[in-house]
Amino acid sequence: MNVALKLTVLIALMISSISSIQISSASVVSTGDFNQDFFITWAPTNINTSADGRTRSLELNQESGAAFASNEMFLFGQIDMQIKLIPAYSAGTVVAFYLTSDQPNRDEVDFEFLGNVTGQPYILQTNVFADGFGNREERIYLWFDPTEDFHTYSILWNIYQIVFMVDWVPIRLYRNHADKGVAFPRWQPMSIKASIWNGDDWATRGGKDKIDWSKGPFVASFGNYTIDACIWRGNPRFCRADTAANWWNNDRFNTLTWRQRRLFKWVRNYHLIYDYCQDNKRFQDNLPKECSLPKY
Repeated sequence: MNVALKLTVLIALMISSISSIQISSASVVSTGDFNQDFFITWAPTNINTSADGRTRSLELNQESGAAFASNEMFLFGQIDMQIKLIPAYSAGTVVAFYLTSDQPNRDEVDFEFLGNVTGQPYILQTNVFADGFGNREERIYLWFDPTEDFHTYSILWNIYQIVFMVDWVPIRLYRNHADKGVAFPRWQPMSIKASIWNGDDWATRGGKDKIDWSKGPFVASFGNYTIDACIWRGNPRFCRADTAANWWNNDRFNTLTWRQRRLFKWVRNYHLIYDYCQDNKRFQDNLPKECSLPKY
């Protein structure tokens, strides 16, 4: 068995193991019906939901983009969303799946999919805002074509860490170092949002590749989501408690498992293309404090 095949088999086994842990630990609280759990916030004419409510597509055209948001707000938990991205030419488009508190000093946890010209890979950008400050972008190339089928994009958010996952593979960590003076989203509830919009002033090669409207409309599809999180009822202590219901706050989720760490390192070694913590020029050799602290 050659090295490449061995690596593929190892990753498959690790993903299977991690997926089994997640499924056995979680009790799904979402209905799986977009019409029940979400409401449309922007351009209903650009949104199409299946008859059973299980899938929803967002369209971007010259007139408008589109967006939807969760009915509830949450403080900690795990959210999984399956997404199929815009095929072929998608330069200038942005598809986003994220959590946000929508406050002036907002907390936010972002997946942003940056379109590209035909034949070039999508870029997945992640970002974290805490107490109103962001500028924590990381970018990777995915190891598959995200336009051919649905893939699962997940956010695990607990009192210890935020973990971004793609098909259960951890691609990014943001550790709770609040005790060391680093802002961490831990008090503000956040809603779940998804959107598609025109970002051609920056999204593809810094704005050099614009949207070609003749290749539109541009459509991204969402489906098969789960929300297993603490519904905000005004008491942060309830959501921060380590209880059977709040499984994500259990000690076993205070860091990555050894299998997850191997996958995380694989992503960092072979798929990472930008890390704000390596951008000394941008920060004038004064990198944010969290950059020198452990990730797990």
